[in-house]
Amino acid sequence: MTKAAPASVFAAEFLPSLIELGVQHIVLAPGSRSQALALVAAELERRGDVKLHVRIDERVAGFVALGIGIETSAPAVVITTSGSAVANLHPAVLEAHHAGVPMIVVTADRPEELREIGSNQTTHQHDIFGPAVRFSMDEPAPVPGATVVRRAHELAEQAWRVATDAYAPGPVHLNLAFREPLSSPIDIRPIGHHTSNALINPEPAITVLLNRGPRTIVIAGADAGPRAEEVAHEGGWPLIAEVTSGARYGRNLVPAYRQLLSMPELTSQIERIIVFGHPTLSREVPAIIADSTTGIETIVVRGQAPEGYNPGLNVAAFVNDVEVEPGEIDQKWLSLWIHTGREVFAEIETNSIDAALATAPNISASRSESIEDKKAFLKAEVAASRVPLNRELLVDAVWRATWPHDRLVFGASRLIRVADKFVGGKKITVHANRGLAGIDGNIGTGIGIALAAEGALTRIVVGDLAALHDASSLLFGQHEIRPHVQVIIGNDGGGTIFDALEVGQTAPAESMNRVFLTPQEVDFHALAAAYGWNFTKVTTVSEFERALTATGEGPEIIEVALAR
Repeated sequence: MTKAAPASVFAAEFLPSLIELGVQHIVLAPGSRSQALALVAAELERRGDVKLHVRIDERVAGFVALGIGIETSAPAVVITTSGSAVANLHPAVLEAHHAGVPMIVVTADRPEELREIGSNQTTHQHDIFGPAVRFSMDEPAPVPGATVVRRAHELAEQAWRVATDAYAPGPVHLNLAFREPLSSPIDIRPIGHHTSNALINPEPAITVLLNRGPRTIVIAGADAGPRAEEVAHEGGWPLIAEVTSGARYGRNLVPAYRQLLSMPELTSQIERIIVFGHPTLSREVPAIIADSTTGIETIVVRGQAPEGYNPGLNVAAFVNDVEVEPGEIDQKWLSLWIHTGREVFAEIETNSIDAALATAPNISASRSESIEDKKAFLKAEVAASRVPLNRELLVDAVWRATWPHDRLVFGASRLIRVADKFVGGKKITVHANRGLAGIDGNIGTGIGIALAAEGALTRIVVGDLAALHDASSLLFGQHEIRPHVQVIIGNDGGGTIFDALEVGQTAPAESMNRVFLTPQEVDFHALAAAYGWNFTKVTTVSEFERALTATGEGPEIIEVALAR
């Protein structure tokens, strides 16, 4: 009887060990050098031990794994072959690093004797991700013997523990060398019970007690979570919450926060700032923290990212959590921010959706006994439904259509900033890749979230260039799960986010158009058909609202035509 190849022996112990530790998803990009891992993953899927997702593009595979990690808070395993395949994972690894998302990256490699001699598909893979991974191991090719099984288990346990560390979760990289034969038939042992996840050298938690004296505001950045709203509520302090914070709700939520942070009559009274998450959607937040002349004490409740948020190196303390001292709420301080915010927001709302407000139907007229009143209501209702969509109406419709059991993902485009400025409070799950805020991988990340959030509707809101940048994420193989997902593309024909930046005010129009706006005329209907997605194009509010709620079978693209 032929002995099993060491590569297969290793794979048959390594992947089951990861599953026993808690891995539920494997994302695989096919390749020759990683074939033992791929075959074991396929068998584990067949047995129902793990969910396997196959993607031909390693960059897409990385972002799908990222999305799974975001949704589950557990690492997905992403497997690639050697060579440029590994480098294609780098954008997703960087985002996972800066956002503190667990991920286990497994790359196959040539053995030592085939490196640096010009072997095909061979490059320097060890430490290719540099400081973007919490842990990196260049593992020699397994050799026949009893140590293979033990070593596979040890590596799996070490990778899991580091990736899921309570204080600094993130990506880890295992670069596994394999010699030929690269695979052979092998029996895979049954999966045992999940083992415990003990921390490696856990650091002591740092919790501070917040006294009620200083006039305080709470700032919730990306992925801050509900703790930010809880602390604001307990302290009776104004809550400034970005749209992707997971804390944009509650009675203390301040509307129009950017405008308020630009008002010296308000900011001059701030004595303390408590920061949760990673604020990225305004310049006002980092500016006020970085200003050392104000005397404001800033405390950052450290999230999962390795880099503490520290504008101007002016943060007084980094802590793991805060507690609020019992006592009376300073109602005057809270009311000042809430009432001012509402007044400013009313002006923003009027200016932003003037066309919609001008034709908005009077609901009370619909209940009137007067025939003329009812006619006027019906006429206004029809007129409102025909209002052309703008960016504010787009994000407002998506926000209203999204429920707590749904998932909402914003891409790095102009629309996330419009949403942050415009939408109100709502306790829903919202995400965006704000670790690096890159244009790449937004659709792939959203699909990963959708795959892990089984049964939930996931809406991915992107601009046209972000959609085109990640078009390869639209590909599902014949055997792949097609999750319940809508990709909403705000198509204004180019990168109009640059219009709002300094360059938009100073660059010559011709240069601006050529190297920043990069206008496009892609037929998104044809693109959807090529990838087998359902497609709808809308131009009015009523069309868009119907498209958002009339979800059919399979994934769908909704193109929203927007004016420049």
